[in-house]
Amino acid sequence: MIFKQLIACTCLLFLASCKTPPVSLSKIEGKEIPISEEIKPDQDIANFIKPYHDHVTNTLDSVLAYAPDTYNKANGKYNTAIGNFMADAIYEQSNPIFKRRTGHDIDFVLLNKGGIRAQITKGDITSNTAYEIMPFENSIVVAAIKGKNVNEALTYLRKAKTAHPISKLKLVINSDFNIVEALVKGQPVDENKTYYVATNEYLYNGGDNMTFFRPSDSLYVLNYKLRNALIDYFTKVDTINPVIDDRFIQIK
Repeated sequence: MIFKQLIACTCLLFLASCKTPPVSLSKIEGKEIPISEEIKPDQDIANFIKPYHDHVTNTLDSVLAYAPDTYNKANGKYNTAIGNFMADAIYEQSNPIFKRRTGHDIDFVLLNKGGIRAQITKGDITSNTAYEIMPFENSIVVAAIKGKNVNEALTYLRKAKTAHPISKLKLVINSDFNIVEALVKGQPVDENKTYYVATNEYLYNGGDNMTFFRPSDSLYVLNYKLRNALIDYFTKVDTINPVIDDRFIQIK
């Protein structure tokens, strides 16, 4: 019995003393597996996903409003129908929220033309339309800035020479691109006054070189996505009516 135990212990010691030879990776191979109809879906997974897929599809495809024409950001030099519509809709949806929280009104809205990622096509407008126009998760913020910063924003718009969406702001430039008139809600800019400007956090943080939002006296985060504001606006109107107007023009 003792002899057998000694043999067993010896075998264990021998095994423990053996070292596995090191293994190293010598080659990696891969191949492309194209996705086609030949790859059949897993029916159990498909059945599990279907109710959620159908719910999302029905929600995104539900008709909210109607567009009497097609609107895109290429139709207009200094202001476009779609840009004006977006800025005005953001003002209308966010100002009541800001007013309830602070007692102040938003003075104007400034967004960026590049943020408009799709056109509004003539016909039914759905939730999916808003997702196509604004696919990013950008939220509305309101920056409290001095009139000096507002003038910097106007200079930025003058130099940009493009149709960034604005609302409650009027800018007139001449053929030399100098500012002839600049008004906020119909009034000249007061450099000592605090203005409440609605934008998104990307632009507030200097996106598109819009550095004039900082330093700001205060920043108010509305926790309201631009896309959701558009959906809420579409929901409450029957037919939209975007137009090109005189909010940013050039005169001879």
